[in-house]
Amino acid sequence: MGEIPTAVLSSGHTIPLIGMGTATYPVPPQDQLISNFISAMELGYRHFDTAAVYYTEEALGLAIAEAIRRGVVKSREELFITSKLWCNEAHHDRVIPAVKKTLENLGLEYLDLYLIHWPLSLKPGELTFQFKKEDLLAMDFKSVWEAMEECQKLGLTKSIGVSNFSCKKLSDLIAVASIPPAVNQVEMHATWQQQKLREFCKENGIHVTAWSPLGANGATWGTLAIMESPVLKEIADAKGKTVAQVALRWLHEQGVSVVVKSFNKERMKKNIQIFDWELTKDERDQISRVPQRRGFSGELFLSPSGPFKSVEELWDGEV
Repeated sequence: MGEIPTAVLSSGHTIPLIGMGTATYPVPPQDQLISNFISAMELGYRHFDTAAVYYTEEALGLAIAEAIRRGVVKSREELFITSKLWCNEAHHDRVIPAVKKTLENLGLEYLDLYLIHWPLSLKPGELTFQFKKEDLLAMDFKSVWEAMEECQKLGLTKSIGVSNFSCKKLSDLIAVASIPPAVNQVEMHATWQQQKLREFCKENGIHVTAWSPLGANGATWGTLAIMESPVLKEIADAKGKTVAQVALRWLHEQGVSVVVKSFNKERMKKNIQIFDWELTKDERDQISRVPQRRGFSGELFLSPSGPFKSVEELWDGEV
């Protein structure tokens, strides 16, 4: 297997252009997760994307330690580890304790990338997706970002960024930032192409990472639109590739990195076999005309008493 190519972030550090996602519900037994993560490293994955709320940090940390012990990877420095600040900790005085807890879970001294998971806060409390709507709060971008910048200055993470931020929210953040966000990780795939956001990020030196690049069709909120797309199927058949490979190659050609999750070893292998071939202009044009729709609306974060009362407000009209 060839090495996965990288991109240079505004922080000066490099990010592998394909990473292994670790969000999975229900969370499998720890030994199963460890085995899957080590298998991914054996296949050549070097970027692993986790988050406090995924409850996979500890298993990933154990997998890293075991992979180094076995010589699957030579050292921690070979890996790129991303984690995320959950909304209940998105308060100025809670950010540094949160990243330190993440590092303790992972058994690591630093992260490569630490992201604000969503552009809103929750009242401090339980680490869960099952929060009460009345606990949703507007985020104080300036004070939370100052604490994120402090994480980078202290060497707790090499780069900082955000996830699920619209152009307007990025603009608001950039206006108060001393260190600009290096990454914006968002839902992006052939059926939600995010062209406006990508252009904004490019103009502002922000690298885009695509989550759910294949639509997370196994998840309760996912979409089948990608894996069942007649356009992608036709291109895949013509090229002797899988639909997933065509979907991932299209993303790669847009200049973004992707975080893809499969615990099936054969699919894990195929998902990184996208670098020695390319799509034709005609194929790219066909994909650009695919009907567009978000897989995840974000309704979970809407509340009559919260900061966002509609999906239009959450995404600032990017719906």
